[in-house]
Amino acid sequence: MNAPGYIDDKAALQKRLRRIEGQIRGLQRLVDEDHYCINILDQISATTRALQAVAMKLLGDHLSHCLVDAVSKGGPEADAKVKEAQMAIARLVRS
Repeated sequence: MNAPGYIDDKAALQKRLRRIEGQIRGLQRLVDEDHYCINILDQISATTRALQAVAMKLLGDHLSHCLVDAVSKGGPEADAKVKEAQMAIARLVRS
């Protein structure tokens, strides 16, 4: 298996995910401490945007690395990678 497209940015990606993990723990704490609903919703929105940014980064890396590589080789693998990317984009748009 080839290295993932994000391999060069793996440390930065892990750092972002740890930050998001902290945001989730903060959300739990807000609920535990009975904070105002709108404040919790604002934090959920910020966390959602952070996850979307990670998703877009991964998608960009996938398209520019994995998809480009498969398409350059052609054949059924290329078709499968294009379809896979289309389905991933559709899932991101729906979320």
